[in-house]
Amino acid sequence: MDFGRRVLVLRHRRIAVRLQWRSVVVCTVLAVAIAGTAVLAMMTGSYSLSPGQVLSALTGRETDIVHDIVVEWRLPRVTAALVFGAALGVSGAVFQSLLRNPLADPGIVGFTQGSYTGALIVILVVNGTYVQLVGGALLGGMATAVAVYVLAYRRGVQGFRLIIVGIGVAAMLESLNTWLILKADLDQAMSAAAWGAGSLNGVSWDQVVIGGACIAVLLLLAGMLSRPMRQMELGDDAALSQGVRVSPARLGLLLVGVALTATVTAASGPIAFISLVAPQIGRRLARTAGITLAPAAFVGALMCLASDYLAQHVAPTPLPVGIITVVLGGGYLGYLLFTEARRRL
Repeated sequence: MDFGRRVLVLRHRRIAVRLQWRSVVVCTVLAVAIAGTAVLAMMTGSYSLSPGQVLSALTGRETDIVHDIVVEWRLPRVTAALVFGAALGVSGAVFQSLLRNPLADPGIVGFTQGSYTGALIVILVVNGTYVQLVGGALLGGMATAVAVYVLAYRRGVQGFRLIIVGIGVAAMLESLNTWLILKADLDQAMSAAAWGAGSLNGVSWDQVVIGGACIAVLLLLAGMLSRPMRQMELGDDAALSQGVRVSPARLGLLLVGVALTATVTAASGPIAFISLVAPQIGRRLARTAGITLAPAAFVGALMCLASDYLAQHVAPTPLPVGIITVVLGGGYLGYLLFTEARRRL
């Protein structure tokens, strides 16, 4: 038992992992929902398939057009939605835990816009490859993080001050991104603008493998830093008293969060609001005292996959996934602001 909550302890030699039973159950249910949505997404399209055909193609028992449709065309998009959604969910969880604010989001504090700026420069100026695009997005996001951190630093970094500074930096970067698109050639500008809405169109296995490998490493690092992250939610003094090196841990979490956002932005453009909404939904489902990474990752993956399905097959015309996440996330943000305002009355 852990303060009245049932926990599951997994041990391997000197490594022990503590998991709350409710979080395990919630993640299991979300995984089942993700699997069902993924199969539905691979069934639906101009060439409809049955669940049996999809499962046969995934297990290698189909060698004709069904195999090409499922494995080569639809599976990369589904995998990208799952991996990128999980990355955004964990990124949002990291920032909301660090800043101890449910409104903390890489998009709100400017990190997503910085990654978009770096990627735009590679697209419009350098006309680089996908690997260069990833590098540009990472550099843009990291540079923005350093700028926001330095501008917000006054004998330490307070969450509210960092959010206010980040909002200002985000507004300036939005203007810069708009200027870059307006000054570009028409074809490049149209391509960059469509990509900037956040889209999984044209995602290939190369992008999924490269981006997925980077995200897997970053998620592992986030998991390793999750314990000091939870301890810092109690305050820096309490974390220091428990032996946490606060400044290095905060810097490491900040870099991991920015890198997750930048990797997704480089592959699919800025997909808005998943990093804001997923951690809060995961926290409410798991009923944890603070932000936890696993429920946020599962909710982010399900939200991105479901939004992409709605954008492709339910909307009157195929839309970028970012438009659907903006609609869903905007509604949730309004609800969150309303409940926070009522709580303080």
